[in-house]
Amino acid sequence: MTLKINYLDKKKAQIKNNAIFVHQNTKIQHIRGKFDNKFVNKILSLIKKNKLLSENKIFSLGQDFDEKIIIIYLHKLNQKNTELEFEKLGAKFYDFLKKNEINEIYIQKDLTATSLFENPDYFDSFIHGIELKSYEFNLYKSKKNNKIINIFVQKTDVSRKLKKLDPILNGVNFTRDLVSEPGNILHPDEYAKRLLQLRKFGLKVNVFDKKKLKKLGMNALLGVGQGSIRGSYLVTLEWKGTGAKKKPLAFVGKGVCFDTGGISLKPAKFMEDMTYDMAGSAVVVGLMKNLALRKAKINAIGVVGLVENMPGGNAQRPGDIVKSYSGKTIEVLNTDAEGRLVLADALTYTEKKYKPEFIVDLATLTGAIIVSLGSEFAGLFSNNDKLSKQLFDAGQKVGETVWRMPLDKNYDKLINSKNADMQNINYVGGAGSTTAAQFLQRFILNKTPWAHLDIAGMAFSKYGGALNSEGATGFGVRLLNQLIEDYYE
Repeated sequence: MTLKINYLDKKKAQIKNNAIFVHQNTKIQHIRGKFDNKFVNKILSLIKKNKLLSENKIFSLGQDFDEKIIIIYLHKLNQKNTELEFEKLGAKFYDFLKKNEINEIYIQKDLTATSLFENPDYFDSFIHGIELKSYEFNLYKSKKNNKIINIFVQKTDVSRKLKKLDPILNGVNFTRDLVSEPGNILHPDEYAKRLLQLRKFGLKVNVFDKKKLKKLGMNALLGVGQGSIRGSYLVTLEWKGTGAKKKPLAFVGKGVCFDTGGISLKPAKFMEDMTYDMAGSAVVVGLMKNLALRKAKINAIGVVGLVENMPGGNAQRPGDIVKSYSGKTIEVLNTDAEGRLVLADALTYTEKKYKPEFIVDLATLTGAIIVSLGSEFAGLFSNNDKLSKQLFDAGQKVGETVWRMPLDKNYDKLINSKNADMQNINYVGGAGSTTAAQFLQRFILNKTPWAHLDIAGMAFSKYGGALNSEGATGFGVRLLNQLIEDYYE
C-alpha cells in the first residue's frame, strides 16, 4: 500500500470523503454551511452530551450520510509537546484509513476553531505523522498491494516546517530500508557499496577494507568477521556544514549484518531476527543522509563497522586474545558478544582521528537491555551528565525515549581478565548491559564526552508503535537530529 499526499490549490476537486478536526472549543459555525444540517446537528449533539470528551480518537459518521465523514477529535493536547501529539494523531489517522479501506480523503483544516491550529506547524506535524506511519517494506513480495491511499490537503494549510521535515523522513526511511534488508542481500560488501553512493549528497565517504584495517591494527573488529566469506569494513561519512573550524560531532554504529553468534552459536529459534543487528550503523547512516539533505550547519562524522559474524574453519574461537586498535588486549570468551569488539576499534579510531566534541554510539548490543527496559526506552550509558540530559530531553521531544543506566568502576572487576587486559563478557552474571557499556568506555581514551545507546529493544517492532508500523522503526534518527538542532546548530 502506497501513501500519496496531494497538495491542492484553492479549488477543491470532487472528493467524496472528508476529514475534519473537532475539539471541545470547536464552534459549530465553522462547520455549518459546509455539510448538511443532519451532520451538523449530530456533531453538536455529541459535543453537548460530552460523548467526545474522554480521549483523542478518530471515528466515522459516514454510515448515516451520503458521504463518509471522518472526525479527528482532540480531547486534550500536551502543551509541552503539542507537535509530537499531532504526529501521533496523524499516525493514528493513517491506521484508521488503512483499517477501514478508505483510499481517498480530503482533510479540512479550515473548518476548525482557530485555537486548535494556533501554531501552523501543528498541521505539518499531523501530516508528518501520517508519513512516518505509512512506511512498508515489501521489496521482495511477488504480489504487492498496489492500492494507493490518496490524502488531499490545501497547499495553504501547510507551513515551511513540512519541507524541513522531508530530509528527516528520508533519513528515517533510509534507515528502515537498510534494517529491513535480508542478510543475503545486505552483507558487508553490498553495504559498503551502498554507502559509497551517498557521496552524491555531499558526504565524504571513505571505505577501509580488510587490508587497510589490518595495517591500522583493528584486530578486534577483524576478529569478528574472520569466519565469513564476506569482507569486513570500517566506513567513515563526513559532513562539513560549516566553514568554521569547529570540532565535529561524532556518531558511531555497530554494523553486524548478520549475527549467528559465531562459534558460540545462537539458538536457531529467532536467529532470523539477527539481520537487524546492524541497526545501530543504519541509524548513523540515516542521520548523516538527513544532515546532508537539509544542509545542516554543523560538522559531523559517522563511523560504522561492517562485519558478518559466522562460524567456519577460520572463525574466531572462544579463548582467543586479540590486540585492539587502542593497544589494549581482549580475551574473547564468547564470540556472540561481538558488537562491543566492533565498536571498540571504531570508538578509539573516531576519537583519535577526529577529536570530536562528543561521541554517541548506537548498537543493538544486549538482550539484557530488553529485560531491563522492554521496548519503551533505549538504554543510555554515558560519562557525561550534560550530554545525557541533552539526549534525554531530545528523546522526549520526538517520542524516541532513552533512560540513563549506571556506569561505575565497581563493575570493572567483572570484565577484568587473568590472561589479557579485559574479557568481552561477564561470567558472574547480571548487569549484562552495564558491563557491555563498561567495556566500551575503556576505549574512550581521552575523556571525550561519550554516550552509548543500546537500542536492542527499539530498532525493530513486532507489533508497531505510535509512529511506526510493524518492522524496522528507524529509532534514533529523529532523536539525534533533535539533539543537533536544539544544542549544536
